[in-house]
Amino acid sequence: MTDTAYNTVMAAVQDAMHSATFPVVREGSVGGDTVQTVNARDLHAFLANRDHFTTWFQDRVQQYGFVENVDFVGFSESSEKGGRPRKEYAITLDMAKELAMVERNEKGKQARQYFIECERRAKAAPIIDYSDPVILLGAFQHLQNQVAEKDEVIAVLAPKAEALDRIAMAEGSLCITDAAKALQVRPKDLFAYLRSHGWIYRRMGAAHDLGYQSKVAAGLLEHKVTTVLRADGTEKIVEQVRITPKGMTALAKLFPPAAVAA
Repeated sequence: MTDTAYNTVMAAVQDAMHSATFPVVREGSVGGDTVQTVNARDLHAFLANRDHFTTWFQDRVQQYGFVENVDFVGFSESSEKGGRPRKEYAITLDMAKELAMVERNEKGKQARQYFIECERRAKAAPIIDYSDPVILLGAFQHLQNQVAEKDEVIAVLAPKAEALDRIAMAEGSLCITDAAKALQVRPKDLFAYLRSHGWIYRRMGAAHDLGYQSKVAAGLLEHKVTTVLRADGTEKIVEQVRITPKGMTALAKLFPPAAVAA
């Protein structure tokens, strides 16, 4: 059975048991054999056993004679909070059923019934015999259809990709307001996006935005100094952050209308 088919079966079991709290049953390798397995820590949590997980697991192994690489395998897994990896155990479904049974409470009964249902659903799932020429031909035709669908998607996306390439190779740069028009978004939305995603910032008391050095170094932004003529005839030097063609290409992928318009 494929991983996708197996996961579909297990999801159906979860729905049938009207609970999303049961330990996940997945295919794994124990002693070189591919079998249904459960994470022992997840089972311990479901059973709500008050003993520390390691103590609980080691006591059960010793008390009931479970054998490593026959009934379970150990592995290390990094903690989400960092620190040293913790020891985990993948246990066979037979071991999981016995651990649930010896718990002698309602949680243990529920878990055992759940594991039995998992076994039943997995065995009932159809096994595809690819030695049958008719089945093999059907699978081949299905793959051909997938390839055809992929070619259609490529045909649709190719012009957009070419448009993005043209933007990237263009010369000059755009101020943020003009860039927003090209991207078909409101200028205030583009300004907000650039500020919140580390493209531009404004110093305290300054009247204009600046680009973060990382974005300038990456060629996404540039600073342009221009001379502005005041009403009284005097000149004022203004520094403006502008979006380069490379920056427009990156933003066009985030704001799809730009690729379409191009």
